[in-house]
Amino acid sequence: MLNIRKGGHKDLEHYFTLIEMDFDSEEIIPRIAIHKGIMNGSIEMLVAYDEDSGMDAGYALVLTKSLYGYVLLKYMAVMPWYRGQGLGVQIMRLINRRYAEKQGIIAELTEFEDPDPDRLKKLRRFFARFGYEEIVSDYSISGVKANLLVKPIKGKTDITPIAYRIIPDMYSRFLTGFTMDRMLDIRPVK
Repeated sequence: MLNIRKGGHKDLEHYFTLIEMDFDSEEIIPRIAIHKGIMNGSIEMLVAYDEDSGMDAGYALVLTKSLYGYVLLKYMAVMPWYRGQGLGVQIMRLINRRYAEKQGIIAELTEFEDPDPDRLKKLRRFFARFGYEEIVSDYSISGVKANLLVKPIKGKTDITPIAYRIIPDMYSRFLTGFTMDRMLDIRPVK
């Protein structure tokens, strides 16, 4: 049976190399900033594990503090040796359960180049299975378009009018102003 636990600094050190392999370098939050976020409680490093074998099955990094009550699922991946077995679905269910008291969960889908031309289509379908809906946004990460998907829980799905405030609020809790200016660009949608 799969379960999830809150990890810490050691887990981040263990998984950071995988984050670098699983995600585009331009969208990766600096390691030191993630450590800062873990220390101040604005980031949770989650580790999914198989209770029977004790082996780690996946990980997620979630930005948890915002003035608006939403969390942002920044990274989520299944361990390479478990991929293709449906564990991503199980991990997403555990994440959704963990944040069931929040206003909602936001996910970012970036349009960085990928060897799989259908990656975005597959990810949209995956998130749609869990009730995530794409909102209109003028958002980019390191100059590349990023799409925002929202799973409403207690709040609204369409956070379009305030997304340009929610996203920087989450990142400002652990990134320097310089890094935020270099990495994030989000504007109000008219």
